[in-house]
Amino acid sequence: MSTERPAIAPRTIVEALLPAEGPVALALIHDTANAAGVEDQPLRLCVRRMAAAGEILRIGRGRGGSIALTEAGRARLRADRRALALALAQDRGLALWDGRWRLLAASAPEAERGARDLIRRTLLGAGAAAVSTGLFVSPHDLGGLLDAEHEARLVRATATEIEVGGESDPLRLVETLWPRKATVAGYAQLERMLEERAPAHGARPEDILVAQLRLAEALERALRPDPLIPPELRGDGWAPARVRREWRRRWATLTRRLPDELLYRGWLPPWTADAADG
Repeated sequence: MSTERPAIAPRTIVEALLPAEGPVALALIHDTANAAGVEDQPLRLCVRRMAAAGEILRIGRGRGGSIALTEAGRARLRADRRALALALAQDRGLALWDGRWRLLAASAPEAERGARDLIRRTLLGAGAAAVSTGLFVSPHDLGGLLDAEHEARLVRATATEIEVGGESDPLRLVETLWPRKATVAGYAQLERMLEERAPAHGARPEDILVAQLRLAEALERALRPDPLIPPELRGDGWAPARVRREWRRRWATLTRRLPDELLYRGWLPPWTADAADG
């Protein structure tokens, strides 16, 4: 069986190097992409598409230029990284459950099935569980996921106790609606990657950046199917939290080997760089 790693997508590289505020040099993006095995042509095409979509602003031309996020691009990335921010906050003990369940339903008629389907996909993508036809539940406040038009079609309720299929105990209810086996399995690739050796001493900055890019991709893949249920509802020894803490230690170690924080600059909380912390 081949162990060759999949190529890193050009967009992944560009987005990871775009800071929350200010520009990033295209030379850095190209050098990092080339070190990751991505050629200039698909990278240039990616940058052109992002600029045409209004996500980035180009300053100058060629490798000597730079790019920066527009407000629209920043908002989209912030939404995409919502799960990452929540996971890191949970692991830090900064996102405790408030003891309330959020119930949500789409109030769209059959003629507006497209709107109803979009709401359904968005809620499921944010980790909500379907408990009945058109009715979803989450331990999180999922406000702000939809635009104003679709938010207006949501019916919301909050409860301190719910019963589904005769079960009301919060921990057992979570296991019924969000089985741990599927979530834990999503972290297997990330765990294997963390067992690999870091770039050797004296490695080029580009090689360290590529190692971080692969770590970032692996974490994002693990987070996609993870509903990020509050840790209090998973019990002690929750494996994904342990794997994420190890990810943070590896990330911080690699960051300190670079002359400056280059990936996810301004997107990660400052304590992410503290490898000694939990």
